[in-house]
Formats: sequence, C-alpha cells, structure tokens
Amino acid sequence: MQLGTRWTAREQPPKAVPEALHAQIAAVEAALNPDGLSAPAPRWTLTFLEGRPVAELDTGVIVSQDASGEVVVRYDDDAEFA
Repeated sequence: MQLGTRWTAREQPPKAVPEALHAQIAAVEAALNPDGLSAPAPRWTLTFLEGRPVAELDTGVIVSQDASGEVVVRYDDDAEFA
C-alpha cells in the first residue's frame, strides 16, 4: 500500500485524487451532517492498493475504484467513528 495524501471533507480534493472518484466523494460529503459546531470536519485519506485509488473518510466511508474501473462506495464496519 502506498500513502497518498489527506484532506478535509468539503475542501477541493488534491490533484493526487483521481477525477473518477470526485463525484462519489462529493456525494458522500453532501450527506454529512453540516453541524460544524460540535466537531471538526472529518478528513479523507487517499491510498493506493494494488495501484487502485482508495479514499477513506474518518467516519469509515470508503470510496474506491475496483479492477474494472467502477467506483464503489462502502462502509468499513470496523471504523472507530460512526
């Protein structure tokens, strides 16, 4: 696994984030609770697994690209934050 970069949700993704993931990242962020009073915005971590991008939000949501190029959104059941 190769570490890519981190950025805060609702900010422009860095150039390292493949364009193919942008629409689903934006959809996930649109569903986030906009309450900025109680907690800081979650952060994304971009990694590459077997050469494919994986963007994971601190909340456990994962946006990745599978071997066929399809963008998949899933939830990590082992995430600490819910």
